[in-house]
Amino acid sequence: MLYGRAAEVSALEKVIARARDGCGGAVVLRGEAGAGKTALLDAAIGQGDEARVLGEARVPGEARVPGAVRDRGAMRVLRATGIEPESDLAFAALHQVLRPVTGSLGALPEPQRDAVRAALGLAAGQSGDRYLLGAGVLSLLAEAGAPDGLICVVDDFQWVDRASADALLFAARRLETERVAMLFAVRGDAPVKGVPLTVDVPGLPEYAAAEMLGSRHGVPPGAARELTTLTHANPLALDEIAARLTPAQRTGREPLPDPLPGGARLFGDQVAALSAPARLLALVAAVEADLDLVLRAADRLSAERTEGPGQHTAGEVPGRNAGDRDGPVALAELEESGLAELRGARVHFRHPLVRSAVHEAAGPADVRRVHAVLAELTGGDRRAWHLAGAALGQDERVAAELVAAAERARDRGGYGTAATALARAAELTPAPYARTVRLKDAAVAAWLGGRPGQAESLLADARDQAGADAGLALEIAQLRGRFELNSGNVAEAVRLLAAGDSLEMLADAVEAASYVGDTAAVVELGQRAAAHPEGFLRDAVAGIGLTLNGDAAGPGLLRRALARAGELTEAAEYLWAAAAAGQLGEPDLANDMADRAGRVARVSGMTGQLPVVLEFVATADRLAGRLASSQAVSEEGLGLAREAGYVNTVAAHLANLAVLAALRGEEESCGRQAREALAIAVPHRVGLRVGVAAYALALLDLCLGRYAAAHDRFTAIAGAGPGAGHPIVVWRTAPDRVEAAVGTGDEAGAWTALEAYERGAAHAATPESRALLARCRGLAASSDDSLREALRLHTNPFEAARTALLLGERLRRAQRPGEARAHLRTAWETFERAGARPWAGRARSELRAAGESRQPSPSTVLDALTPQELRIAGLVADGLSSKQIAAQLFLSPRTVEYHLYKIYPKLGIGSRTELARLVVPQNQ
Repeated sequence: MLYGRAAEVSALEKVIARARDGCGGAVVLRGEAGAGKTALLDAAIGQGDEARVLGEARVPGEARVPGAVRDRGAMRVLRATGIEPESDLAFAALHQVLRPVTGSLGALPEPQRDAVRAALGLAAGQSGDRYLLGAGVLSLLAEAGAPDGLICVVDDFQWVDRASADALLFAARRLETERVAMLFAVRGDAPVKGVPLTVDVPGLPEYAAAEMLGSRHGVPPGAARELTTLTHANPLALDEIAARLTPAQRTGREPLPDPLPGGARLFGDQVAALSAPARLLALVAAVEADLDLVLRAADRLSAERTEGPGQHTAGEVPGRNAGDRDGPVALAELEESGLAELRGARVHFRHPLVRSAVHEAAGPADVRRVHAVLAELTGGDRRAWHLAGAALGQDERVAAELVAAAERARDRGGYGTAATALARAAELTPAPYARTVRLKDAAVAAWLGGRPGQAESLLADARDQAGADAGLALEIAQLRGRFELNSGNVAEAVRLLAAGDSLEMLADAVEAASYVGDTAAVVELGQRAAAHPEGFLRDAVAGIGLTLNGDAAGPGLLRRALARAGELTEAAEYLWAAAAAGQLGEPDLANDMADRAGRVARVSGMTGQLPVVLEFVATADRLAGRLASSQAVSEEGLGLAREAGYVNTVAAHLANLAVLAALRGEEESCGRQAREALAIAVPHRVGLRVGVAAYALALLDLCLGRYAAAHDRFTAIAGAGPGAGHPIVVWRTAPDRVEAAVGTGDEAGAWTALEAYERGAAHAATPESRALLARCRGLAASSDDSLREALRLHTNPFEAARTALLLGERLRRAQRPGEARAHLRTAWETFERAGARPWAGRARSELRAAGESRQPSPSTVLDALTPQELRIAGLVADGLSSKQIAAQLFLSPRTVEYHLYKIYPKLGIGSRTELARLVVPQNQ
């Protein structure tokens, strides 16, 4: 029975009720040990006596409100509890949660199903990327919750192994359209990343504490008040201490003892009162929860105490007949004491503090011996960690077993757990070189597990211990460079990576220098890469550097690299192909390569690099005029980047979102997102993202017709140096700069921008690149023919609409309204569909001025659908099933169906075929 917790239970119930109605969510219960978090979870899911909550919203003097049993209807409940002895075992908690629902795995998309099966050990092989695993957990919970909903309860989250925690939290952050409620209980300040709703569980209100003490122990109000003050109203402390007081102390006839009985541990006296066999069994259970192992190990340890160690052979349980009697008897005593209970085949302590008391009552040598015996009785990961617990000093044999456990965890997607195992292995490794390698590998695992702070700390330890081994020092330097590139100072990344001579390290250095916008460094590094044997990566890296340097061989290398595009299989390779196409001045081909990178990354597993890939996918969508898709991709990438701690990628997505806000004419959003991006990118010297954020502000001025302000901003962008701007941004935005210069009457500025654009596009061969060049010439030279040529060449509908608007405006002002109207109408319809409201308004005004009073309504598909709905609609139009779409977007199939259920009535249709007919024209 609960006292005084009506507000906390009500908060949990709201989350559950919303989930039952199809609006899933997660909540964290946070409080100190003994605050009653487990009892609150029981009450929230309507289990046992804790389903009754007394003292609801009552203040002293008011009538008691009767307790109520919460009816959960048919909602399914999955429950797990973090167990400290299993906190280093990859996916131990996930096993607890998902074991009852693995029969629903067949409903998942294949990549997600394979990832979950591998993580749970149901299939051989690797689980793939942790994002795929997290999406699989989300999908499985959604399936398990059909049709009436699901409550997933995870108690003692501070002890949940990291691999399970990562997967569960990934799902918890994405429950909006699922019938799933996730309830986490955690002690103190232990982090529960990304779950914004927290319910604090403080001490009891004074009236509730008095009611509990009076009901359970007969403590009158006066004595209850003093006891409440001394215990800070902690329910566990109140209950345990009151039970140990004498009748006279409880009633206030004698003063309370000082100090209070039980002390900080509360359970020390009860542990000390156990018989020796029960204390021994409790110690084993404090190290290993599995009942069979606990009994077997206790038998062996008990026999050792009577027969002496070493009097048995491996695998034999000595004194078995005695153990058969002693083990169950000791277990029964432990249960009768109230300190522990059996749940299935596991021993659970009544409270985590019981385990602490058991540990404190034993000596370090006793704990090590328990681990040693358990190591003899177990295998795999359990054996490795028990050996580590038994180790006294460094031991290569134990370290090697931990490395093997880390490799198993890593193969299943448990990077956080692998990092912990490798770090402990390094501590146990006597050889300096091997110890450094293991620290390095632990840093990589921590990084891939989304823990950049831990990764950097481990790598710093590795660097300090690298000694004189030049090869190992370079590997560490490359990792430091990658870490800086993702989350630190990118100019420092260039310095670190440029120290290497391998092609892979030179490629990383070129990537970093490209982010900074340091053309000189890219040229120098590309020339060094040219000395390596021919191949796709070498041709791309060397070709970029040589082309920037004006070397005639550069474009040929880039063309040769792009000719191998059909052989590429990895997302990173497609991104290099996109960079090669971009250097040739062919944005349409670059966009296509980036789009392919995104498709590959989503299904192949990028071990944490997906947020970075999505930077380029979102940019490609925006440059191709797919504004809603770009918005959705950047919103997804922003969330993933924040989860992974990729700070510079956060800036990239914010900058792209700022550009999209500019195109919609949303001044407040544009300014806010651009400022947030600049706050990261400027101190980190990420010139590319500084340039894009600055471009967003310039584009906003251009969209709103503020040509002078736009011209000033574009001029500043063109003049910014490395780290504060970027040549690619200058080149890509040259058509906008030409338009702003023409708008202000700066003819010389327009020609300067045009000439720079021509130099950048000198090797371009695609129609869209020639179309943009023709538009710039048409603006600078006031040539209608050049604008018409651009319209003929355009393959990008959005850019074609911009050209049509410019040509229509010119024709209308030249008193040729009949010719102008067709161009203006096309531009208006395209801008309306894309949501580019400022340009749509400009085209509409020009149409009216050209004499068109009745304007046909453009298709409302893009207006009616959210960015996420539009992405799903587009994939439906491509012929993908709900499972395939779920795999692409890291959703559950049920979420995809939910969105389709919302899409159909919005558009007045009833089938995928009709949806495809509506959407395909929008994307052409």
